[in-house]
Parts: sequence; structure tokens; C-alpha cells
Amino acid sequence: MIPIGVTVNGQDHEFEPGTSVRTMLTALGLPDAGIAVAVDGAVLPKSRWDSELGRGWRVEVLTAVQGG
Repeated sequence: MIPIGVTVNGQDHEFEPGTSVRTMLTALGLPDAGIAVAVDGAVLPKSRWDSELGRGWRVEVLTAVQGG
């Protein structure tokens, strides 16, 4: 099987076909709480994190930060 190439926070990664966004986060050691995921500039709702990664996606994982 040909790996799925995606860019996550500017870094290129390859995953097995069928890998979900949630599985990708776990594989990269990223939390699944307190973050937002954007794909190609559009926020991906947490309800869709079980969706399969798409070839060539540009993913940004953003962490919520408190401040004032």
C-alpha cells in the first residue's frame, strides 16, 4: 500500500491508508483535548476526527492558550 503523505504543522509525515485524524494525533504524541485541528485552512470539528486522512492534506494542530 502506498502511504498517505500529509504535512502537520509544517512537517511532512507518512501514514498508512485508512489512518484517521485521531490516530494521527496519537501517533504524533499530540493531545486530543485542548486543541483545534485545521485541514487546508478550515477547522475540522472534533466530531470528524475519525475521518480518514486525505493525501496531501496540510494539517495545523493548534493548542488553546490562556492569557490576558
